[in-house]
Amino acid sequence: MDHRNSTHLPTNQSDFSSVFTHQVLPPLYLVICVVGVALNGVAAWIFFRVPADCGLVVYLKNMAVADLLMLSTFPFRLAAQLGLGGWRLEVIICRYTAVLFYSSMYVGILFMGFISLERYAKIVRPSPSASSSTCRSRLGGASSLHLLQRAGFARVLALFTWSLLILCVLPNVILTSRPADELTSKDCMKLKTPLGVHWHKVSIFFNVSLFWATLLVLVFCYASIARRVYQSYRRVRRDNSDVCRKSNRSIFSILVVFFICFVPYHICRIPYTLTQTASGFSRDTRFLLFQLKEGTLFLSALNVCLDPIIYFLMCRTFRESLLRKLSGRERRRSLTTAQTLSNI
Repeated sequence: MDHRNSTHLPTNQSDFSSVFTHQVLPPLYLVICVVGVALNGVAAWIFFRVPADCGLVVYLKNMAVADLLMLSTFPFRLAAQLGLGGWRLEVIICRYTAVLFYSSMYVGILFMGFISLERYAKIVRPSPSASSSTCRSRLGGASSLHLLQRAGFARVLALFTWSLLILCVLPNVILTSRPADELTSKDCMKLKTPLGVHWHKVSIFFNVSLFWATLLVLVFCYASIARRVYQSYRRVRRDNSDVCRKSNRSIFSILVVFFICFVPYHICRIPYTLTQTASGFSRDTRFLLFQLKEGTLFLSALNVCLDPIIYFLMCRTFRESLLRKLSGRERRRSLTTAQTLSNI
């Protein structure tokens, strides 16, 4: 499912452009592209050095890969918005980069769901053999019943997820095969074969269903986690309770990012999709829903800048590696400054 296909309208799409879509959004996308490359570049650099010895790290690493793939599509979008590349660039976006954008987004959503289930198993259903004397065992004891916590099972699950992605993406790419010219490139649906149009509708339904299922999973998991954490705080009033509180607050960062980035877009998508498939909507209504869809889509793209915060808060190994690298760099800088002053 791709962005340009999802904006298919009965009239020319350019009729729904505005100052917001042509002058406000491009600079914003440029900002999140630059910031996202910097943050995710650092995250990838750290993750390459972090061993994937548990399910959580495996899921976070795959989220980082999905973010990097999504980031790779931003330059094409910016170039098209700035009028660069001509109609051939529009065809590339229809066939490849926009498909990759949405596919990466939904893969990231799936891994957020896996992380939520893993945290639920670790915190709400801990192993009964775990010791009850520490913060880790009180709220996060490992359980042999939960395969999601195992690195081996997490790798298999990640492989299955990416395989599912490829199976869904390839038809959208292959079936967008009609001859393109300056006119047809403006409407991606005109580049699809009849089977490609049908597959596009199926992929929309499938991806949106995945989102709402993941949302239900997140709400259930974090409601259960919140209840468990609250009960633990009432029972435990020791010095390390503050440490437990800070440790478990971090897991809710994924819920905050999910609601900020993805919920507004999918709420807006319901009435917007109706304007694509049903008649009876006025032009003003279509225009308004198009603007809302573009704005909420930007929030979905903002996910690439917020996910590194999740890595920092949820993965202790990642956080310690990053802080160690930063402290080492500051130490080397201080030694260099001291040596310079000594020479002077």
